[in-house]
Amino acid sequence: MPLRVEAVRQLSRRRTLVVYGILAALPFILIAAFAIGGDPDERGGNGRISLIDTATASGLNFAMACVFVSAGFLLVVPVALFCGDTVASEASWSSLRYLLASPVPRSRLLLSKLTVALLFSAAAMILLPLVGLLAGTAVYGWGGLELPTGGSLDPGTALVRLSIVVAFVFVSQLVTAGLAFWLSTVTDAPLGAVGGAVGLTIVGNVLDAVTALGDWRQFLPAHWQFAWADALQPQLEWGGMARGAAVSTAYALVLFALAFRHFRAKDVVS
Repeated sequence: MPLRVEAVRQLSRRRTLVVYGILAALPFILIAAFAIGGDPDERGGNGRISLIDTATASGLNFAMACVFVSAGFLLVVPVALFCGDTVASEASWSSLRYLLASPVPRSRLLLSKLTVALLFSAAAMILLPLVGLLAGTAVYGWGGLELPTGGSLDPGTALVRLSIVVAFVFVSQLVTAGLAFWLSTVTDAPLGAVGGAVGLTIVGNVLDAVTALGDWRQFLPAHWQFAWADALQPQLEWGGMARGAAVSTAYALVLFALAFRHFRAKDVVS
């Protein structure tokens, strides 16, 4: 199946438009929340500065705050949805066997679906901070990035750092993508594939909170999900992001391989 055909099919689906609409609306919801509650620095606190406290300093700060509030869970959902709804939805509609009847290898068909799913997931990752940057600049003005640790970055450097953050968030979500995609080849229920991937991702977050696991937590992708905070330092630190990207990519490659292996031998009866 050509990538263009698969992309058009996925883009025309209602769930795609709903997901993108929610992500595009979130920055405006946050702007309204800040307008109702007042600027973060006017509400006091315990003396610790976070991305939320500097969210209204500039459009770049607001875009970073949007990523901060959504990276832990909200951005997991579109990745699980786009990757988990690929094969399972075709099976539930009884259209998968007709696709397989075409003279195209199964691996090529699956690769096309995976590529489009990852592209749509990447678009979701980019859409949120992009809308946040545009809306934040319109409301809070254009300027450098005030760092929670102190100091600031000029707009050009801050844009590069924002791009690095978004890229790392996408790589860290490859585990969820792999889980959802593998489950999509195992079950004929799209909701089961999507829900299973989200559920297992939550389990990973829970396990990472168990400090008794000690150094074993470093083998959990969830342990590194906020390693992108190292990009919000005066001097960029790559160590945590490199280890997190390596762990996530390793898990994802295994899960993608399992999906292709299972799909090649799958007996499609639906």
